[in-house]
Amino acid sequence: MKSTAQSAILSVRRTVVVGMILFWALMIAVAVQDYERSGGREFWKPVFWESSSALVTLLIFWLQWPLLNNQQLRATPRLWFLRLLLYQPLVCVFFVCVVFAIRHAVYAAFGSVYTHVAWPQVFIYESIKLTFFYGIFYSIFFGVEAYTSLLTEKEKAAETLALLQQAQMQRLAEQIQPHFLFNALNTISSLMYSDLKAADKALTRLSELLRASLALSGESQTSLSQEIELLRAYAELMQARFIDRVTIAWELDTAAKACKVPVMCLQPILENTFKHVVEKRSTPTHICIRSRLESGFLILSVEDDAGSLVSQPTTTEGIGLANIRQRIEVLYADQASLRLEPLVGAGVKTTLRIPLDGALETP
Repeated sequence: MKSTAQSAILSVRRTVVVGMILFWALMIAVAVQDYERSGGREFWKPVFWESSSALVTLLIFWLQWPLLNNQQLRATPRLWFLRLLLYQPLVCVFFVCVVFAIRHAVYAAFGSVYTHVAWPQVFIYESIKLTFFYGIFYSIFFGVEAYTSLLTEKEKAAETLALLQQAQMQRLAEQIQPHFLFNALNTISSLMYSDLKAADKALTRLSELLRASLALSGESQTSLSQEIELLRAYAELMQARFIDRVTIAWELDTAAKACKVPVMCLQPILENTFKHVVEKRSTPTHICIRSRLESGFLILSVEDDAGSLVSQPTTTEGIGLANIRQRIEVLYADQASLRLEPLVGAGVKTTLRIPLDGALETP
C-alpha cells in the first residue's frame, strides 16, 4: 500500500507529465496555425517539426537525468543550476544537429528537400528558444523535486514522531504497572493477618486483573468498558482492605462505553483517593465514579466526600497522576485535561476530559 507522501508525489509527477504533453500539443497547434496562415497545405509538416523537437528534447532529458537527479548537487541549488548552465551550449548544439538531421533525413525519404534559413541563424534562433525553454523546465523540475523531497521528509518525520510517541507511551505504561502491583500486594498482605478468606479472594481478583492488563500490553488506548472492568477489579481489592470504610457508586453513561481512553487512566485517580482520603480516615468515605458525554468530549470523574487539596497538593502529585498527565499530553496534546478541584463543604473531584476524536493522528 502506498503511503500518503508516495501517493502525493505520484500525483504531482503525473500532473507534470500531463502538463508537458499539453504543452507540446499547444506547440503543435500553434505551429499548424502559423503554417496555415502562411499558405501551407501539407499539415503533416508542422506536426513533424514539433514532434521531432519534442522527441530530441526527451532524449536530452534522458541523457541529463543523472545530473538532474543528483541529490547531493541539488542540495545546493546554485551549484545545480550552474552545472546545468555550463552544459547548455553543448545541449543547444546537440539539439540543433540531431533535430535538423532527422528532418533532412525524413524529407529526403519522401523525395523532398527540407529548407531553412542559414545555419548561423538556425543556431542562434534555436539556442535562444531552447535556453528559454530549458530554463523554465529546470525551474519547474527543481520545484517539483524539492516539493516531493519535502513530502518524503515530512512523512519520515511523522513516522519518527509516531514511533517516539509509541515508545514514550510504552515507557509510561510500564512505569505505572509496578506501582499498581506494589499497592495491590500491600493490600493483600494486610488482609492475610486479618481475613485469610478475603486475602484469597483478593489474590484471585488480582490475578484476573493482571490477566486483563496483560491482554492490553503494548496498547496505548482501550474502550471505556474495558477500563471500567479493570477499575472495578481494583476497587474490589481496595474495598476488601478497607471493609466498612468506603462505599463506591458508579454513575456511568452507557452511550460512552465504546469511547477510547488511555489504558489504566482511572485506576491511578481512584488510587490517589484511597491514599489521600480513605487511608487517613476511620469513618466511612463515599466515592462516586462518573462518565458522561459532553460537547464532543468524554468526561470521567472520581469524586469523594471528605478529601482536601491541602492533603494532596497538585504541585507535588504522585507518580500516578503525573503519569496520566504525560500520557494524555502524548495522545491528545492540549485537547485533553486532568483537573483536581475542591467541592463545597468537603471532598475533592478529579476530572479527566478526553476528546471523542481519540488519539492524535500523524499527518
